[in-house]
Amino acid sequence: MQNFDEQQALDGLRELNSHVIGAIYDKYFPEVYRYVRYRLSDEQAAEDIASDVFVRLLEASQRGRGPQSNLKAWLLSTASHIIADQLRRSYRRPTESLPENLLDLASVPHDEFERREQTREFRRAYAELTLEQQHVLALRFGQGYTLEETATVLKKNVNAVKALQFRALAALQRNIGEVMDENE
Repeated sequence: MQNFDEQQALDGLRELNSHVIGAIYDKYFPEVYRYVRYRLSDEQAAEDIASDVFVRLLEASQRGRGPQSNLKAWLLSTASHIIADQLRRSYRRPTESLPENLLDLASVPHDEFERREQTREFRRAYAELTLEQQHVLALRFGQGYTLEETATVLKKNVNAVKALQFRALAALQRNIGEVMDENE
């Protein structure tokens, strides 16, 4: 498929055409991976989940339950559901792994330490947002989607996305302030 046509892709997917399936994978895998990577900050988990999204696409297509109109929205929505499931499981059994390249903090420059601490604070504050708020911020700022694209993926109107984004950013700012107050 030289020029990617969404409707032809959906038709080929329903027929389980291997060339079309390969073209869909080539076109959308990087985008699904970036979305998951932004939400989870874990390269390995992002790769696994992005692959699982495409397995689910094939399974749904075989059962006749695949996407009917917007392939990208279906893929990102499926990725969001898988992320939510994984986050629920991790909340029940929290674990924190040590990085393989653990550095001696005495040898880390002050700026690097501050940057990592800010990232940790942001991640803690981000994790306190609702899944829907995380989803809208990941689409808008992680993926760079427009309001219209985000509204399509979330199946909401543009004004609802604006309001959700505003509330998410306000909550994130509040959460960051709370995290910083705890650390002082």
